[in-house]
Amino acid sequence: MYDVVIVGGGPGGLTTAIYTSRAGRETVVVEKEMPGGLMATTHEVENYPGLPDVSGAELGERFRRHAEEFGTKVVMDEIESLRLAGDQKVAVGAAGEYAGRVLILATGSAPRTLGVPGEDRFRGRGVSYCATCDGAFFREQEIACVGGGDAAVQEALHLTRFASRVHMIHRRKELRAVRVLQDRLLSHDKVQVHWNTVVEEIEGDKLVSGLRLRNVATGREQHLPVGGVFIYVGHQPATGFVPDEVGVDEQGYLVTDDHMRTGAPGVFGVGDVRHRIQRQIATAVGDGATAAMAVENYLGDLEGRESH
Repeated sequence: MYDVVIVGGGPGGLTTAIYTSRAGRETVVVEKEMPGGLMATTHEVENYPGLPDVSGAELGERFRRHAEEFGTKVVMDEIESLRLAGDQKVAVGAAGEYAGRVLILATGSAPRTLGVPGEDRFRGRGVSYCATCDGAFFREQEIACVGGGDAAVQEALHLTRFASRVHMIHRRKELRAVRVLQDRLLSHDKVQVHWNTVVEEIEGDKLVSGLRLRNVATGREQHLPVGGVFIYVGHQPATGFVPDEVGVDEQGYLVTDDHMRTGAPGVFGVGDVRHRIQRQIATAVGDGATAAMAVENYLGDLEGRESH
């Protein structure tokens, strides 16, 4: 049995592993795809402190090596369910079971996609889900932003710092964002809103060169030349296998306290699987460090009880 079982090998999970392994706790990280999680799909990371020019895949590999240097075991498997009985927590995967005294859920969340032709093909080559991550790559270009909620409007406003023009694509005739954000967006001289409009296809050769749009009210189609498209139609947390006693909110995100503790003793949540405003590598790393310190306190108390 491990001291710490971590489900998810993104920046939050691997940071937790670095701390717990360094503290002498036997730790395993179970990752279903590749080290780094969603970070690993980012073509270039410019805003992680100290590493201004690194790909997401390379940064994920550095995180993995760092954790393994302190003794972390990294396993490739997909967790399908959990058993939380007493002081033992078991993550049940397709290839095996991983039992520990502490369980860290670091499964992240994935941006909801449009599901249109070209979206997968151009991901990281003009299709992005993070303006803070990628906006600076589109200086003085015309770009599009798809969505109508608070996040979409905030990110569109952020993009105006770099783009020559931001085309806001929204399927309805009014935005869902709070009024103050709407007013800011609609009064901005760099923003053009395309109402009642959906993306039918993302076009390009090696990089995005434009969008095929359709007006849902008239059926009219048009080609919009842009160098990139930022998509904000929500996120889906990876918590489908999490039992009720852990606790998720109405959107499926883990509910934790400031120490990353969930509603189940010995179960912690870090990174984008928690409900949060910002989804950044740095914020996930902070969660991981916080959780690791709380884990050490938890295990210390557990060991104190066991010794009596």
